[in-house]
Amino acid sequence: MTLIESRDLSKSFGTHKAVSAVSFSVAPSNIVGLLGSNGAGKSTTMRMLAGSLGPDTGYASIAGFDIVKDRLQAQRALGYLPEAANGFSNLTVGEFLKFAAESRGLRGRLGSRATANVTEMLAIGAVSGQQLGTLSKGWRQRAWLAQALIHDPPVLLLDEPTDGLDPKQKVDLRRLLKRLSQDRAILMSTHIVEEAEELCDRLIVMNAGHIVADAAKEDLCDEAGRLASALIRLTTDHFQPESKAA
Repeated sequence: MTLIESRDLSKSFGTHKAVSAVSFSVAPSNIVGLLGSNGAGKSTTMRMLAGSLGPDTGYASIAGFDIVKDRLQAQRALGYLPEAANGFSNLTVGEFLKFAAESRGLRGRLGSRATANVTEMLAIGAVSGQQLGTLSKGWRQRAWLAQALIHDPPVLLLDEPTDGLDPKQKVDLRRLLKRLSQDRAILMSTHIVEEAEELCDRLIVMNAGHIVADAAKEDLCDEAGRLASALIRLTTDHFQPESKAA
């Protein structure tokens, strides 16, 4: 069963080809890491999969729903944490989560229960009465992650989920993602090599808008179990794409 599918997705901004013919799929019970240097096309790919940016060409689906033709159905099945999540600065965390719940059709007791669940899950009760605009980057990141989880979706698209978190928060979030991945498909972008080594089952590496590797983590690690040398090799400008894993 495939919960995330990308087929020949491409996107240009003016004369710049940000993403070129990107194809992959993600099944349940997987954490797939999307890796690459800044400007590799990771966030653009994420935005197209989330339905917040239309592709120039290609196809994408979430839980079997075409993200362009059936966008609302597809978005109901996903939770999305955008890159450098921001906005709604005048709302308190509690108000923000109530809004997120209601926008997902969770009102009344259902909404209150969903809000309570993610507040506990992300341990953000201490800041529930504070406005988002007054929070540190780490607390704000956790609040935005909570909105992605509030409707208990089968698909999570997480763009740099640990950005701004302190070391303990990162450890706690990695444990949570491991637990959540048991019955979900998770696609997460990260530039933190250690995070990919610890969390991901499979890695998709992008360079200059292309996928240059799609393989099990173990196939890319060196003898010491580290990814850094493979990533350096894969993301050099003149490296040619490897054949993708099935």
